[in-house]
Amino acid sequence: MLGTVKMINWTAALLTGVACFGGYLIVLVKKINSHRKAEEKIKRARNRRDESLQRAEQAVLRYKESHPTTDSALILTLSLSELTQQLNKGLLSPEDVLYSYMEKTLAVNKKLNCCTEVLLESLDQLKTVGSNKDGLLYGVPVSIKENLAFKNHDCSCGVIINLDQPAEKDSVLVQVLKKQGAIPFVRTNLPQALLNYDCSNPIYGQTVNPHNPQKTSGGSSGTDIGGSIRIPASFCGICGFKPTAGRLSLQGLRPVYRGQKSVPSSAGPMARDVDSLALCMQALLCDHMFSLDPTVPPLPFNMEIYRSSRPLRIGYLENDGYTQPSPSMARGVREVKALLEQAGHTLVPYCPLKMDQIIPELFLKGLFADGATTLLQKLKGGPVDPCLEPQVFPYGFPKWLKKTISFLLKPVFPRVSANFGALCGVGSVPELWKQHAAVEDYIHETIAHWRSCKIDVLLCPVTGPAYNFLYCGKILNAVSYTMLYNLLNFPAGVVTVSTVTAKDEEELKHYKGCYQDMWDKLFKEAVAGGEGLPVAVQCVALLWQDELCLRFMKEVEQLVKESKK
Repeated sequence: MLGTVKMINWTAALLTGVACFGGYLIVLVKKINSHRKAEEKIKRARNRRDESLQRAEQAVLRYKESHPTTDSALILTLSLSELTQQLNKGLLSPEDVLYSYMEKTLAVNKKLNCCTEVLLESLDQLKTVGSNKDGLLYGVPVSIKENLAFKNHDCSCGVIINLDQPAEKDSVLVQVLKKQGAIPFVRTNLPQALLNYDCSNPIYGQTVNPHNPQKTSGGSSGTDIGGSIRIPASFCGICGFKPTAGRLSLQGLRPVYRGQKSVPSSAGPMARDVDSLALCMQALLCDHMFSLDPTVPPLPFNMEIYRSSRPLRIGYLENDGYTQPSPSMARGVREVKALLEQAGHTLVPYCPLKMDQIIPELFLKGLFADGATTLLQKLKGGPVDPCLEPQVFPYGFPKWLKKTISFLLKPVFPRVSANFGALCGVGSVPELWKQHAAVEDYIHETIAHWRSCKIDVLLCPVTGPAYNFLYCGKILNAVSYTMLYNLLNFPAGVVTVSTVTAKDEEELKHYKGCYQDMWDKLFKEAVAGGEGLPVAVQCVALLWQDELCLRFMKEVEQLVKESKK
């Protein structure tokens, strides 16, 4: 009897072991299969990119052979306003311009890895672009961000799960660009899942900075939910503009996940100068866009406000009290402040409200209201980029662990503690409504504060200079200067005003930070070695006052240009 029991127990143990091992094998096989499928998807995407680049190179060579007198170097020096004038007068052909820009793009991409593919359809568009000769952007080549829908092409957002799902039609903004005569000819790289300010993903790799290939370009371009237009503009030394969310259509613009309402995303342009930004906004804010997307308020571009020259009352700040600016960031604001005062504008100190509370409680908790569950689901089935890995690693912690870490860190690292608490999400629908109400209250409180200061616009720092690699995912807090205006939905733009000096680098050695915590230490490391890199400032206006913001940016640009003569 005893022997029989032992046999039964042994058999049960053996079967349990076999079942466990079998279960392990099934999980392992599924994981291997998932990894293999992800690798195959990535390979197909890279092959599509490489093929488009090769075909574009061949097309450029053929065109140059048949048009040896085309002066590409001259074409590339023209500003957008000069380019459009020469195209409209027939002094330049759209063909000469497109092939010149395509040749330059191919050369730049070899150094920077900034393109996800060349849109070969642009070559066919040359045949019909003449029908839009009255468009404000007739014959102008434009790049578009990879998550902006273009018919028959993927919008991956750098996430493997989104590959092999080509768009069925062009986004509204692409349709409007084409209607205005522009030629979308290349798509540009972006950070994985869009919620990072580097520019790298497992599909297309790392984009590097044009001024220093050991630095990041910033991420990414064309849309902005925390600084993704303004930060790369700052890092790379150009201009970028984030309009009021809702001013431009978002139909066909793919986010990594939909339904998040606390922090609105905004599409906007990047260019070499402010006039180009204004012309792009003027072209997009047209009846065609208002017809295609009736959810956009029919507000054409107000050129009178943009061209105004009345003196402004300008608020300014060097430090938001949450992230101490790098020496070059602060110097840029001081120098521009002095130029504005000399030009007859009135400058008054301004301080944003409750930064230590609103970054974790309103921005982060709103962005990750579900405890980052949806984001993590989107990242399944493929590798996480090294740039994003340190950022998302704690997102996967169970709620009790996030709360425990937050509690333990509070006495020594209050800022880090608050952010861990925010990553727990809101917890319930009633709490989400409370969070939305808190955001609304903060917007109205800020507007009241703004008006009590009697200011028209605001001058403040923008994150910079360009970071060393693999830091963006470690210090999300450092973009407090840009993310604030996404939360408030204020239009904001960036203008390059200077470069990092040896003195800036020397002062950086003594950088302590507002909290003197691990994030301040990481920020100091991130911006080190930046001598010669661009320095920018940020210009902000109240929501829906986009033209006033651009007018202020133009003023800053002109004054800086004149000061360097």
